[in-house]
Amino acid sequence: MSVPDPALAVLILGGTTEGYALAAALADRPGMRVVSSLAGRTANPRHPAGELRVGGFGGPDALAEWLRRERIGAVIDATHPFASRMGWNAAAACAAAAIPLLRLERPAWQPGPGDRWQEVPDWAEAASRVGATARHVLLALGRQELAPFAGLDHVRFLIRSVDPPDPMPPFAQAELLLARGPFTEADEVALLQGRGIDTIVCKNSGGTATDAKLAAARRLGVRVIMRQRPPRPDLHTVATVAAAFEWVEEVAESGKRL
Repeated sequence: MSVPDPALAVLILGGTTEGYALAAALADRPGMRVVSSLAGRTANPRHPAGELRVGGFGGPDALAEWLRRERIGAVIDATHPFASRMGWNAAAACAAAAIPLLRLERPAWQPGPGDRWQEVPDWAEAASRVGATARHVLLALGRQELAPFAGLDHVRFLIRSVDPPDPMPPFAQAELLLARGPFTEADEVALLQGRGIDTIVCKNSGGTATDAKLAAARRLGVRVIMRQRPPRPDLHTVATVAAAFEWVEEVAESGKRL
């Protein structure tokens, strides 16, 4: 007995909280095939609802071919705000394969009263500012982006990461703290005070899983060096899982009318 094709096959470029939530919502929709793609940079990732593939596609041309082969009818780019290469590849591939593409992106954090933010365009600028004034720094930016800070021998670093860096850059003074959010403001205050942190270096990821460090920094008067988000393709973009779900529903309904 043959299995009928789904009403719509959806690819979610995921790895974020929003990507997991959207996969869970869509997987319950009758007749829909949901495939989540993860980059594979985190060991033992959580399995989303629906199908899972791990690893890169090999560039936009290979992604376009995969989309055609798998008969994907809609793509949602729910990758991390700093996964810009995947965003550009997805835009090129979907244009080539004539497949609708949506960007699901959490809003960026915005500084408020009492915040001591310094926004920078890249890690080189962040390292320059750290080297000029900081002494005890929390690096909360991911294990693959530590190298620009390794030459600051006079600075003591607390490196917080989900997985250990491999290899670890040659820091003169560094401690590794393996932890995964969400974190509470009280815990972040205790961490900053207990380690004597005077500067946090992070990227503007947005969301609520790791924003407690910003509230703690505001409360304690700790400086935050914040990397701005990289440019992304000019796409139709929504900020919530509910809005992304509605978009998929519209794509599915338009397909039925063809």
